[in-house]
Amino acid sequence: MKSLHVALIAIAFGLMTSCNTESQPETAVAAPEAETEQAAGQSAVADDQSQQNVVQIAAGSKDHSTLVAAVKAGGLVDALSNAGPFTVFAPTNAAFDKLPAGTVDDLLKPENRSKLRNILQYHVYVGVIPAERFDNDMTLGQVNGGRVKLGLEGDQPTVNGVKIIASIPASNGIIHVIDQVLLPE
Repeated sequence: MKSLHVALIAIAFGLMTSCNTESQPETAVAAPEAETEQAAGQSAVADDQSQQNVVQIAAGSKDHSTLVAAVKAGGLVDALSNAGPFTVFAPTNAAFDKLPAGTVDDLLKPENRSKLRNILQYHVYVGVIPAERFDNDMTLGQVNGGRVKLGLEGDQPTVNGVKIIASIPASNGIIHVIDQVLLPE
């Protein structure tokens, strides 16, 4: 009986120690590979169900391809894709065509990026100002540090005397379409 008792204890002890020391198969962990591409910002988020942001709306407009090219060249796509809110005064392609010949091509050159960004940021206000709130002698501080003057010509809202052709709400603000490029002083 004593030998049976000792045998059972030995078996139990053996089972317990074999469970604790049983070797687990080694899992190979691959070292993280160095990222070869720059991490994408807010503009890379895919969302086909929400209302479009100001960049997505402009990119979908055949009348704003020059503006979209400028925003890309200026490196402002991610900034304008963020939550905002923004009021964007968006010149049409025809507005850019009114600039002296070669101006747009010159601004799109990498060496003129800071000049391009200054002009583009002059078209952006942080906050939402719908056209219904425009009032004569109202001024806004723009992202570049400059100021624009809002007004009314009759019932027609204006920015620096330029008429607002259309206003389009976006998920992160509002776009006021204009037919002239606003140039900072």
